Amino acid sequence: MKISIIGGGSMGAAVAVLLCRNRHTPFIWTPIEQEVSDVNCARRIDRLPEIEIPSEVTASLDMEYVLENTGLIVIAVPSVFMRQTAKNIQNIINVSGLENVTVVCCSKGIENRTGLLLTEVIEEEITKNPVVVLSGPSYAAEIAMGMPTAVVAASKNADAASFCQDIFMNANFRVYTSEDVIGVELGGALKNIIALCSGISDGLGFGDDTRAALLTRGIAEISRLGEAMGANPKTFFGLTGIGDLILTATGKYSRNKQAGMLIGKGYSLQDALSEVRMVTEGVSAAGPALILADKYNVDMPIIREANAILYQNADPKEAVLRLMGRDKKSEF
Repeated sequence: MKISIIGGGSMGAAVAVLLCRNRHTPFIWTPIEQEVSDVNCARRIDRLPEIEIPSEVTASLDMEYVLENTGLIVIAVPSVFMRQTAKNIQNIINVSGLENVTVVCCSKGIENRTGLLLTEVIEEEITKNPVVVLSGPSYAAEIAMGMPTAVVAASKNADAASFCQDIFMNANFRVYTSEDVIGVELGGALKNIIALCSGISDGLGFGDDTRAALLTRGIAEISRLGEAMGANPKTFFGLTGIGDLILTATGKYSRNKQAGMLIGKGYSLQDALSEVRMVTEGVSAAGPALILADKYNVDMPIIREANAILYQNADPKEAVLRLMGRDKKSEF
């Protein structure tokens, strides 16, 4: 099957390598000429220098060409570009007869202006196609290397989720299905903020006890918000909740952890992001997460302190004191 991957970053390239292993033919769209050249000529990209891109993968600047006669559309762009990307896809769908083609979202985040989950953004712009979110503990580099992991394909359309499962699953990439789109997507977005906070904790010099407590209370906050939004609480204790959080808070490839460590060591937000040099979704998700917490009247003290550190120049050590000094309460 021809599969169209919209986004030429590390995740887009990793998905292309994975789908080649599954005997599909991936076409990558990217707006960046250098990325087209890297894929088509060098067969490597800067963000995954150790991975060879198979010759079956083609990259192009022409989205219409990439989407032509496709059997599946995979979106792997940063959250800030999701709405415009979805609009561009819909414009092509309008003239190409692709209304029934499944759209898979591999991006994680929340739209800054609206507080919408990314599948909600896609569904607002791409109105007739079934939408699936693919999420879980999955670094791009390790996907491309074929290291075993497990993820979840969630959709309101059970047939679309099963179709995605069939396309992506192989001996090293296990795919479960779910109908809990809100839970799967919220876990994938908010764990980035908690992982950022875990990095701040490490940068401050705190230990393993602190990290374990922070991650546990962080998933409790995410679960409270998810339940208020209609998600299944069990989802947050599965692959797309605690599983993805453990990965992002402790893994060596985690941009959120790296940025947090720098902030904990005294870097400004801008300097930390410049040092990491890649999109750090925990930073862009923090503000919208607080909007959702207020909208649904859910207590999220860690998320609130993360915002204070990121956007109000709050001292991280004082933020920790505020968290530790809150009123006594029962755990559950």
